[in-house]
Amino acid sequence: MTTKFYDRLSNDLTQLLENPIDHNVTIEIGEAPINQIFKVHSYILQSRSTYFKKKVDEISFNENHVKELKMPNISTNLFNVIIKYIYGGTISLEKLEISIIFDLLIASLELNLDELVEHLQTHLVTNNASCTYFKKKVDEISFNENHVKELKMPNISTNLFNVIIKYIYGGTISLEKLEISIIFDLLIASLELNLDELVEHLQTHLVTNNASWLKLNFAQVLQKSYHKNFEIIQNFCNNIISKHPNIIFESENFNSLPEDVLISIIKLDDLQLEEDKIWDFVIQWGRAKNPTFPTNLNEWTSDNFLTLKTTLKDCFPHIRYFNISSEKVVEKFYPYQQLFESKLWSDINIKFLAPNKPISSIILPPRKIISSTLPTRTTPFPSNIISNEHALEISSWIDRKEIPYTENNPYEFKLLVRGSRDGFDVRNIYEICDKVSNTVIVLKVEGTGEIIGGYNPLEIRNNIDDVYEHFYSEDSFVFSLKIENLKNSIISRVKNFEAAIYSYSSMESLDFGYALNLRDNLKTQKKSCCGTTHYEKLIRSNEDYFSVEEFEVFKISPKK
Repeated sequence: MTTKFYDRLSNDLTQLLENPIDHNVTIEIGEAPINQIFKVHSYILQSRSTYFKKKVDEISFNENHVKELKMPNISTNLFNVIIKYIYGGTISLEKLEISIIFDLLIASLELNLDELVEHLQTHLVTNNASCTYFKKKVDEISFNENHVKELKMPNISTNLFNVIIKYIYGGTISLEKLEISIIFDLLIASLELNLDELVEHLQTHLVTNNASWLKLNFAQVLQKSYHKNFEIIQNFCNNIISKHPNIIFESENFNSLPEDVLISIIKLDDLQLEEDKIWDFVIQWGRAKNPTFPTNLNEWTSDNFLTLKTTLKDCFPHIRYFNISSEKVVEKFYPYQQLFESKLWSDINIKFLAPNKPISSIILPPRKIISSTLPTRTTPFPSNIISNEHALEISSWIDRKEIPYTENNPYEFKLLVRGSRDGFDVRNIYEICDKVSNTVIVLKVEGTGEIIGGYNPLEIRNNIDDVYEHFYSEDSFVFSLKIENLKNSIISRVKNFEAAIYSYSSMESLDFGYALNLRDNLKTQKKSCCGTTHYEKLIRSNEDYFSVEEFEVFKISPKK
């Protein structure tokens, strides 16, 4: 039997590192002024690392019979851990941050320390896997010839993965500088990677801070939302659909809805739609899944009905059959009676012929239809820059409301000019909006995403005496609207009424009293800026010149 004294050997070699008697190699780690020189022994380095075996052989001795090696890309803290492992064969990870352990893994890989690489990978996956997806994937993959497991993820962008990997290693995430669409993509990627904690956080963030964007991109959001871990987004979508069902049922994408999405909608107890219409839409969806069926129902075969019955078998249990009038039963159900199970069809007839007679079919409760008339769902707000919520806020400022409007905007916003459609020259504003009063201009600043603008109650006049004039107004104002990087909107009202609006159409200049100065081509030339001369406050954090990504001008009129 062989007795092993590894602990004593490890301790003695570690002491040799701390008191480097007869060292013949120096390794300079890092760069001045935070560099450090380690005195080590070539026979230990070369026996423990193929990297050092090659490097030491390549270097000649200096006049002191010492080989000098420089490694500027590894920190002294990391190298302290590595060199103690090389000498003593021990390593302690308990007090190291996860990010440091990851850097240690990369350094160990570069130094061909295969045993340490394998240990660190196992440690990270076993003890720090915030993601069950990676745990499973890493277990499925074998080491390559370099003793590294290679995983490819072509469907996630590098920008998204940068955010995700920092969350996995550091447990932190910053959303302030991310566009809303990127946050939504991040949510989808986090779902795919089973990052449940991050999925919940991102859903809450979007619903709380970016409801307007979710509404504007409702079709996209809805398609992605029906997953078991998407309850917060699902509830958000269901709340909108239940109040405004036509947003889905009358959309051009209705027939392509996934079955689970359709079922989740028709299961809603508060869906504000008559049951016979729900039946119609379910039949429409089912027929769309079988496009070869004859258009005329009278030409259908028994096989056609059987196929449709199979298509809709999971939808039928959620129809409230016993909450439909007898007239609608005759009109809607009779043509499709072959779709019904014989017992259900019998019970439907009994219910209307003898209402007090008991039946065996399950009777679902009636939907909770709101008796008062719901507001008619309006067409989407006509802007590529601002949302309906932004428009409500601007309308509140026009009416000088202390408490802003939250619904039922008293004003109509009629789009007159859009840069991407009509051109970005300021001259176009004068030509298209000549003699138009009560206008709002909104601009999306290039590079920052800021949404700024102004309200002008006066007529815009083209070629008025061809001179630079200022006009009187007590009601004009400029603003910067709330976005991801701006928690609260900023409004700045005119304080020098005599200089509220400056106009000079021939010079392509339109100014809100130097508070918002628009010049020449708003997209290709960086000549516009914001100031404070005749208005209360600055609406941007600086007075730098800017160009715009898009701009729009609206005519504001009271709704009739």
